[in-house]
Parts: sequence; C-alpha cells; structure tokens
Amino acid sequence: MFEYDPVLYSRLLTTLTLAFHVIFATLGVGIPLMIAIAEWMGIRRNDPHYTLMARRWARGFVVTVAVGVVTGTAIGLQLSLLWPNFMQAAGHTIGLPMFMETFAFFFEAIFLGIYLYTWDRFKSKVKHFLLVIPIVIGATASAFFITTVNSFMNAPQGFNIIDGVLTDVSPLAAMFNPATPSKMSHVILSSYLTSAFILGAIAAFHILKGSKHVYHKKALHLTMVSAAVFAIGTALVGDLSGKYLHEYQPEKLAAAEWHFETEEKASLVLGGILTDGNEVRFALEIPYALSILAGGSADTIVTGLNDFPEDEVPPLWIHYMFDLMVFIGIYLAALSALFVVLHWRKKWNAFNRPVLWAVVAGGPAAMFAIEAGWIFAEVGRQPWILNGVMTVAEGATTSAHVDMMLYLFLVLYAILGVTCVVVLRRMFKQNPVEAELEKRNISHQAV
Repeated sequence: MFEYDPVLYSRLLTTLTLAFHVIFATLGVGIPLMIAIAEWMGIRRNDPHYTLMARRWARGFVVTVAVGVVTGTAIGLQLSLLWPNFMQAAGHTIGLPMFMETFAFFFEAIFLGIYLYTWDRFKSKVKHFLLVIPIVIGATASAFFITTVNSFMNAPQGFNIIDGVLTDVSPLAAMFNPATPSKMSHVILSSYLTSAFILGAIAAFHILKGSKHVYHKKALHLTMVSAAVFAIGTALVGDLSGKYLHEYQPEKLAAAEWHFETEEKASLVLGGILTDGNEVRFALEIPYALSILAGGSADTIVTGLNDFPEDEVPPLWIHYMFDLMVFIGIYLAALSALFVVLHWRKKWNAFNRPVLWAVVAGGPAAMFAIEAGWIFAEVGRQPWILNGVMTVAEGATTSAHVDMMLYLFLVLYAILGVTCVVVLRRMFKQNPVEAELEKRNISHQAV
C-alpha cells in the first residue's frame, strides 16, 4: 500500500504551482518591454501599426497579470503552509526581497491601470509612452527581487547559525549573494527572449493563415530583431552561470554534464544515455568545452561526481533538463538571427513558410526552455532547500492532507489555464486586427 509522504506531496504541489506560475511570471516580465518598444517605434516612425501593437499587447497582458496574481498568491501561501521550518529559519532573512517584490508589483499595477485608461488622452504621444516606463521598471524589479530569494537558497549568506537558528541577519548581504548576478540576469533576459518569441509566434501564425496585412509582418520583424538581441545576452549570461556553478555549486554542474572524474580538459556532454555503471553512451562530446565553460580555459580542473558524498549528488536526470534548455536556446538564437539576415537581404524572403513555421514552434519551445531551466535550477540543488544549511526534508511540513491540497490546486490551475486561453482567444478573435485597423482608419497596406 502506498505510504503517505508529506515531503513528497509538498514538493509535488510546489512544483505544480511554480511550473504554472512561471508561465505568467515570464510573460509578466517580458511583455511590458515589448509593449514599450512597439509604442516607441510607433512614435519614432509615426507609424500607427506599431502603436496598435502596443495597444493590443497591453490588453492581453492584463489578462495574464490577473492569473499571475492568483498563482503568485498561492506561492506565498504554500511557502508558509508547506515549508514552515524553512520559513521559520530563513523567513526574516528573505523577508526584505519578498516585501520589495510585492512593492514592485504594486508600483507596476498602478501605472498599468493609468497607462491603459489614458490612450489618446494626451496631445503628445511621448507623454503616454512615459507611463509604460514605470511598468517595465516594476516588472523587471519584481523579477529581480524574487530571484534574489532563489539565489539566496542556492548561495546562502548574510547570517550566522547558532543552535540551528539563523541569527545576525544582514538582508542586503543575503540578497546580493554570489548567485544573484548570474541568476538574476539570466532570468530577466530569458523572460525578454521568451516573450518576444511568444508574440512573434502569434504574428507568424496569422501570416501562415493567409493574412496579408503589413501589421503582422511588422510585428514579426520587431519581435525577431528583439529576440536576436535578447538571445545574445542570454548566451553571454549562460556562460557566467557555468562559471558560477563551477565555483559555488560544482556538484550541480557535474550532474548536469554527467561528469564523474575530476580532470582538466573536460568534455561537454550533450544528449546520450547513462548506463547503470555510469557509462555515458550515444552522447555528443565536445572536447575541452566543459573546462572552458567552467573556468575560461581548457586547463580548468572540473570536479567530478565521484568526489562528492553520494547523498549530496543531485538526481542525474537533470542532465536532460540542462540539454533541453541549451538546445532550445541555440535554436531560438539561430532562428532569430536567420530571420534578421533574411530580412536585411531584401532579395531574400524572410516570410517564407518554413521560417514562419519555425517561429511558430519557437514560441512554445521558448516556454519549455523556461520550465526546463527552473527544474534544473531547483532539482539541481537537491537534497538542499537552503544549500548546505537545510535539507528539503528538514524544511517541509509534517502535516497530513497535503495530497488533498495538491488535487484542489490542480483543479484550480486547470480552471485558470482554460479561462485564460478562452478569454484571450475571444478577446482578439472578436476584435481582429483588420477590424481595428478599419475602426482607427489605419491603412491596411496589404503586401
């Protein structure tokens, strides 16, 4: 008979909540910047198509924000109910960034309301554009503050431990820990990249359906150029993340790369299958690449899994999460760069069907990469909830009925997900671009 395990159910429920919330959190960080870019392009080029993009994207963004608020609240609730020992030990340490994240969200929400209800109310379009800047700042700041909490869990500092209690707390030292720079920048840039691809996928899909309006082509061009820039930034930050892991969480890097023996000139392992004898088969190995990723030199010595206590080695299946994140990242970077080159060379057709279908696939693929990245980040820290200080089992609740909470929240997220999709679909299907172009007397400019 299956034995009830509150730790297991706490992990499952937290995983479910984070996996659902990260979809809306990612869009919540990236979409405001894309709205700002579109509105600025409309002002700079005196092009109403870009202004209309900003309007339409802002409407959809409000719906995702509403769902994100619910799931974000659920996370706060579950931290207290499912991880009481962790919150008792570390709550006062991470209280500052959690409060600041809430403040950043309120700051964003206030200006979002003003922004939405002041379209066409200013003689100067620049004045309305200025209202989107606090929204971008608030969204990005919100991501920064909540990411510092996760960074603290990976690289805890800013406290002393006396009799198992965290004392002499320095919230600023806890926030600005060694993991913060690479993790914060990676989260923010990947959110920008994913949001650009989601919007680009929507534009590409409309073109594939036969729309001839230049609006969609302009939207696709704007999102792909933005994605190319964000992809470069994400790749550079990914390199910094590898160097952080090498220095502060070497067991996580070794598990991600199935690296068992400590050695220099270590190879980077992509794909493959791991046998029971820890032999890697059918993998693509790039000589010296792991050492270069870890320390910038082929002579960098990379610690292998055999040098860590067996009970502190993360699950080795995180290798696949790492690979999925990397492969999709390369795909998005290559595709966006290809589109930019094709569009730059006027005699080539950047809007051909294979490229359009690749962009459509890139939207959900980018979100899968986000999910894979978070799974890698969290599971790769196992068995610790607070790295080197408190294990997951020590931080979890011992209460019963967590399984019932799991089922209730599963139903809640299913309802929220379906409702969000239905509302967004009806919102834009009942008010298509063509109708809005007519309503606002904007040239269709069929091409």
